[in-house]
Amino acid sequence: MGTGEITVEFATELELFVAAGLRGGPSSVRVDGVSTVGHVVESLGVPLTEAGALVVNEQTVGPAYVPKDGDSLAVRAVTRPQRMPDPVRFLLDIHLGTLVRRLRLLGIDAAYENPDIGDAALATRSAAERRILLSRDRGLLRRREIYAGAYIYSHKPAEQLDDVLSRFAPPLAPWTRCTTCNGLLRETDKATVLERLPNQTEQTYDTFAQCVDCGQTYWKGAHHARLDAIVAHAQRKFGS
Repeated sequence: MGTGEITVEFATELELFVAAGLRGGPSSVRVDGVSTVGHVVESLGVPLTEAGALVVNEQTVGPAYVPKDGDSLAVRAVTRPQRMPDPVRFLLDIHLGTLVRRLRLLGIDAAYENPDIGDAALATRSAAERRILLSRDRGLLRRREIYAGAYIYSHKPAEQLDDVLSRFAPPLAPWTRCTTCNGLLRETDKATVLERLPNQTEQTYDTFAQCVDCGQTYWKGAHHARLDAIVAHAQRKFGS
């Protein structure tokens, strides 16, 4: 088995994933002559979902390339917007409940499992439905079977939303999707949903929408101004 040493440099955006000694410029890393460059990058802490171009000796290579002694590897960040071969649809892990509701508020197809179904089942669903898996769990994003994935860098929902919209540029269609179940909404008349309305609501509001899947009813209630601010920000910053 051959062994050797390569030089690795990570994009600044990726340095949060790697040990301190690998930050701030090129670093020497041992290779075994067998492991692929994709394996090397992940073994150093960076999920391949977060790696953009892999450049060896100034030539872009695929993750299956096997680095050899003396190679120079530059790991770029993902180019934004990241273009996908299929319509953009998401699957979020259990820890991203607020983000999933905000994505649905914008009309973006965002699936969510609550209670948690486990990493293996999430990865399987991502592959079966060709959904981009969003998570802060690096181990989950390293699962080979996922269709595609993205690490969520911030703990704050507003920053999380901006990050996803910036990275994938999904088309926005606010107020068209149920924030509870991800189903589509349709306009409905008051008489149809009267039994579902809280006391006094039917006297105050006249415009309603209902989810075609779960039956959840929506109207412009007390929280509408806060939600409208989220929508207005997204449309101003990311709308086409």
